[in-house]
Amino acid sequence: MSILPNRIPARMKGLNRAEICDVNFSEFVRDWDGEVDAAPGSQEPILDGSALDAQGFRELFESQLISRHLDLMARVLRVQNKVFYTIGSSGHEGNAMVARATRHTDPAFLHYRSGGFMAERFRKLPDMDPVMDSALSFAASSEDPISGGRHKVWGSKPLWVLPQTSTIASHLPKALGTAIAIETGRRLGHDLPIPDDSIAICSFGDASSNHATAQTAFNAAAWTAYQKLPAPVLFVCEDNGIGISVKTPNGWVERNFSQRPDLDYFYADGLDLANGYADVQRAVEHCRRTRRPTFLHLRTTRIMGHAGTDFEIEWRSIEELCAVEASDPLLRSAAIALQSGLMSKDEVLALYEATRKRCFAAAEEADRRPKLDRLEDVVAPLAPYTPAAVEKEAGRADYAQRRLEVFGGDDKLPENQPPRHLAIQINNALHDTFAKYPETLLFGEDVAQKGGVYTVTRGLQKAFGPRRVFNTLLDETMIFGLAQGFANVGLLPIPEIQYLAYFHNAGDQLRGEAASLQFFSNDQYRNPMVVRIAGLGYQRGFGGHFHNDNSISALRDIPGLVVGCPSRGDDAVTMLRTLTALAKVDGRVAVFLEPIALYMTKDLHEAGDGGWLTSFPAPGEAMALGEGRVYDEANDDLVIFTYGNGVPMSLRAARQIEQKHGWKARVVDLRWLVPLNEEFIVEQARNAKRIIIVDEGRRSAGVGEGVITAIAEGGYGQRPFQRVVGVDTYTPLAGAAFLVIPGEEDIVAAADRLAAG
Repeated sequence: MSILPNRIPARMKGLNRAEICDVNFSEFVRDWDGEVDAAPGSQEPILDGSALDAQGFRELFESQLISRHLDLMARVLRVQNKVFYTIGSSGHEGNAMVARATRHTDPAFLHYRSGGFMAERFRKLPDMDPVMDSALSFAASSEDPISGGRHKVWGSKPLWVLPQTSTIASHLPKALGTAIAIETGRRLGHDLPIPDDSIAICSFGDASSNHATAQTAFNAAAWTAYQKLPAPVLFVCEDNGIGISVKTPNGWVERNFSQRPDLDYFYADGLDLANGYADVQRAVEHCRRTRRPTFLHLRTTRIMGHAGTDFEIEWRSIEELCAVEASDPLLRSAAIALQSGLMSKDEVLALYEATRKRCFAAAEEADRRPKLDRLEDVVAPLAPYTPAAVEKEAGRADYAQRRLEVFGGDDKLPENQPPRHLAIQINNALHDTFAKYPETLLFGEDVAQKGGVYTVTRGLQKAFGPRRVFNTLLDETMIFGLAQGFANVGLLPIPEIQYLAYFHNAGDQLRGEAASLQFFSNDQYRNPMVVRIAGLGYQRGFGGHFHNDNSISALRDIPGLVVGCPSRGDDAVTMLRTLTALAKVDGRVAVFLEPIALYMTKDLHEAGDGGWLTSFPAPGEAMALGEGRVYDEANDDLVIFTYGNGVPMSLRAARQIEQKHGWKARVVDLRWLVPLNEEFIVEQARNAKRIIIVDEGRRSAGVGEGVITAIAEGGYGQRPFQRVVGVDTYTPLAGAAFLVIPGEEDIVAAADRLAAG
């Protein structure tokens, strides 16, 4: 039966399309005059030939109505300042079929038009209320069960729906990562928090499918399947034909995805529950059985605009709007309910109005519930830190037998070896970490057989096997996606980004996804990881911009992130122990920034002095978060604040300064760059007669700015100081590179300026 109107009533030309869609439903039901079949039993098909039984249809229809009335409620109450989000799910209610066909233990990463999915998934567990939970989220109440009022997100801890704030498909890499992690965890014998035949579900729109981040996930999924490796992810492309106001060419999604090798394509009509459900079931069953990446192309539509502020009548013709509204899936569902004899007109309308009443009542109640009104409550889940527990875990040394097996006996233990340089001690620390935590994984580009481009991961794959140490495709976005996925199932990922410059094209995976999960889930979900990044400048004989990047400010601007930067081997060991403990205990995301030019450095002042070699700290020794290292603490003529490559440079410069000016200098290695330990900085500045800040990053937004601010706000801004810092430029090749970053002579020159007054 056609549900397209034969004419366009004058009232339908109004601006409020939400009200029109609301009225359309009631009028459609009242005016329906089709033939009625004999009412089916609850377990009988809702219509002849349908795979959906009557009970299933009834529940899906109810979920659709809940989703619709939450949208309508939001449009009405937003103008009363009782609701703070109006991007709706209207036209996408068919995604409830995906929820019904899957399990509540299948991790779901949903885009913002997922009201139908959520309403249906709530049926999977008893005593859960999709309406009240959603209303609390719409109202930004601190009692919102998922985000605690921090954002309107679809999410649930018991229902395994991880909250997303992505609007550009940046959640696809971690969905694929989670799918791969399910299989990795199973093969490792890891105790997964979900059944080992689970699949990962990821929904997005047709417009978002074109985004580079989405294409990364599709490519990586196919790359994985091509090698016969399991990747049970269900990509659900909800194709409504438009992205805000940009239309998707007709047939583009099918043309683009239906013939992709190793990405198995299925189509389902999301506008028709009776016809679409079998195809949704088929896609889900295929993904779960074959463990292959599966692409479900779900036909949807978008009515009521992109959001409440999108007045489509201003840029779409009335004829086009009416045609779109006539394809409303709720009209088709109402027709099925009536045609099948399952419900009468009065019953459909009564359910419609009862659902409206329920949603508005919940919204009014949610408006009365508490809101976030204290800063400390807002930021509480952003960066949890329990120092005593972290210290205890970092110092835990109850794996002695495993260490002996890994290193090959007591005489081979690293603490029983002579002092070594930074690269070797990081390598030893990684072996030690793998012995301590059997759930640890290390992966990235060239980290396996080759052992990394600087041999820092040499021997790890041989010692721990290819399931724990492996190469990835050359795609930093997907490396971060894998890390998030592994963390989601309880593994401890240590991904490597080969160079700091390579981080930038994937930075949103850290900023917008990994580092934000605890915040937007109110610390219910965590994706702990320790990201190893080789970076900074001063390499000789091999360099240029991409191998000498010093853009630390890109990391400093990520809320909740921890960044540590060791300058010597023993510090690297104790810092890595603390970072892994921080990940295990508090679920934190951290970056371990390794100065490339110091990897092989052995000497400090003269060739052969071995002044930069250090002994391996025995198990049980760890570095407290924020703890710096102070050289010659008693000296106060001059205090030099620095980190990374700046530490040995400053120590050498200090000798020259003493010879030239007679000042005895103290060198302070910050070690922790994010967050800066401001109390420590102020304490070191307290009795300083003069201050130099040596920052190998760039002048703008660098670490040095944070040091200066801490000193000034601590009350010591009047101290004479100089800043020695990199230039705001890209790093050139060869000797020219040393013109744009600080050198020892620059530190001495800064002291000269201080001496000149």
